[in-house]
Amino acid sequence: MDVNQIRLTIFFGVFILMLALEWFFRRHPLVDSKPRRLGINLGLTGVDIIVARLVFGTAAVGVAQFTQERGWGALNYWDLPSGVELLITVVFLDFMIYIQHVVTHMIPFFWRFHIVHHSDLDLDVSSGLRFHPVEILGSLLYKVGLILALGPTPFAVLVFEIILNGMAMFSHSNVALPLWLDRALRYVIVTPDMHRIHHSVEVNETNSNYGFNLSIWDRMLGTYIHDPKKPQPEIVIGVDAFRKPEEVGFVNLLIIPFRKIPRPF
Repeated sequence: MDVNQIRLTIFFGVFILMLALEWFFRRHPLVDSKPRRLGINLGLTGVDIIVARLVFGTAAVGVAQFTQERGWGALNYWDLPSGVELLITVVFLDFMIYIQHVVTHMIPFFWRFHIVHHSDLDLDVSSGLRFHPVEILGSLLYKVGLILALGPTPFAVLVFEIILNGMAMFSHSNVALPLWLDRALRYVIVTPDMHRIHHSVEVNETNSNYGFNLSIWDRMLGTYIHDPKKPQPEIVIGVDAFRKPEEVGFVNLLIIPFRKIPRPF
């Protein structure tokens, strides 16, 4: 089984599992048609695949192979145990994805494209796939640069890609976890309740809880909010500029970045 097959198998497994859990254990009431949104979000993902995601994982792993063969990157200057290298790779790349996420909110040009992700009127597993193709291309280039600088093994990059994709779907899912489990998990990873706050229309909440995987970065850097202003089931999801389903249809999502849009701060 090659790299793409491994990633796709895990991807579909996590997606179907979270979709089923959302059906039986829904946390937040829906305000838009779920079949409609699934069609839009998966359609947008299809465009992303055509533009970049067809080679997204392979490109990252391929760059790691390239750096290994040439001895480039910081990790290739140290003789570390494979387990330590794997841990460093996952933690470092996770932190840099957190930084990237903060930047997409703070710089208006990047927010133009990231707002497509935040324009979803509901939050579920498919929201973790809802990104403008231009943002996907930017993320790919950013990740390639990080891999060239770090020099991780292809296996470590593959593990990180799988974790990132799986956690993006989990953290965006509309699944009700027992409160005790949510509290426990938040000490290590981002839970759906934690990330749902980030998708609130409240500006200070939108500019918080940036993590997708490890929750430590928000806690360490002062961007963590534990409780939203409203109870979880009452959080208004999305952005104030787009409150009607027809405003966030498939075609509109592709052209939103090229219109006048509000800043996230």
